[in-house]
Amino acid sequence: MRSDGALDTETTPDTVVQRSRLGRQFTKLWAATSASAVGAGVSLAAAPLMASTLTDDPRLIAGVSVALTLPYALFGIPAGVLVDRVDRRRTMVRIDFFRGLVISALVLLVALDSAGLGALYACFFLIGTCETFFRNAAQILVPSVVSEKHLVAANGRIMSSETVGNQFVGPLIGSSLFVLAPAVPFGINAATFFASATLLTCLRLSAGGDPGPSAEERPRLLTDMATGLRWLLRHRLLRNLSLTAGAVNLVYTGALAVLVVYAHHELGLSDVGYGVLVACQAVGAIGAAKLSPPLVRRIGHGRTLVSVVTAFGCSNLIIWLFPSAWAVGPALALGACASVTWNTVTVVLRQTLVPKELQGRVNSIYRLFAWGALPIGAGLAGVISNSYGTPAVYALGVGVMAAVAVRLAFGVRTWFSRA
Repeated sequence: MRSDGALDTETTPDTVVQRSRLGRQFTKLWAATSASAVGAGVSLAAAPLMASTLTDDPRLIAGVSVALTLPYALFGIPAGVLVDRVDRRRTMVRIDFFRGLVISALVLLVALDSAGLGALYACFFLIGTCETFFRNAAQILVPSVVSEKHLVAANGRIMSSETVGNQFVGPLIGSSLFVLAPAVPFGINAATFFASATLLTCLRLSAGGDPGPSAEERPRLLTDMATGLRWLLRHRLLRNLSLTAGAVNLVYTGALAVLVVYAHHELGLSDVGYGVLVACQAVGAIGAAKLSPPLVRRIGHGRTLVSVVTAFGCSNLIIWLFPSAWAVGPALALGACASVTWNTVTVVLRQTLVPKELQGRVNSIYRLFAWGALPIGAGLAGVISNSYGTPAVYALGVGVMAAVAVRLAFGVRTWFSRA
């Protein structure tokens, strides 16, 4: 018997998970997001390595992750409101061009040996700000290029390719090229942003690409924010999932924020070895793309999410108890598989449960709770690592994930039955 009640029969029929052609427009969107993901992965490997050449303090190294994720908390709500008011495709094009210019400026600073921690933080704060708007718009565009019955397959493909690019191809390129020339990885990141912008200019939407009501009809910004907040707070399932996602992100981001310190000090890996370790996550991401749809079909949304949180806890447990690259690599793959599966399930739920005209606003509130934990997790991980050692970060993560899994296991049946 499925734990999710009637919702499963609506959102996970066999037709959802069957292989199908998703269309040329989806391919353009998929290619654009994949290009951005590869570039981001290059920088996400190179940036901590760059920081580690400037300081040995885990708090300052984790500061790169804090700078990147802080905008999710600061600008998450305004981003959601604004993407409901603008042409999303054009906005994404402009954002990618701007991100390309920002990273190009960092390339120049690194090449001139003038890039300090301040410049690194400022650059990634701007990138994170752009990402807050870009991801909100991109998620809303998916239903505009594929039919509802193909949302699981489409989202799974996008998220798995983003993870592969962000955590496999990108890190391998970034760590390898950083050893040769620190500026080169960031230059590749800039090029991928420009490529993504070019692909998005060719994207044509079948429906849902309309920027919303005219300027005269639009309510005030604060009114729009309040509308999204009220809708989410009244929806028990999505409200609880947003809070659960915040707890998961707190642990997951903290684990990755100090991974370079753990790899160097506990595992004795080189910079390239660190890149290979990060790249292990791609194995899990690829597996999640094939695993998510049939898993949801077989055991339901709720039990899938409980399994995902349990997998996060197991990943941290392995890293804590078995400080070997041969154990940590598979643990990171398990965590990435859990991450992609969680995102695939929860994104589809939001795309199908939230009214189209409220998607940006509700998603922004959801992400405030879910993504607002990212900079907190990164910052806490740096402090804990500095005070108690990096393994303590993963030990604490095990405890948090165990508590979240128990809460989710007892609450999920009720949440889904009332969705």
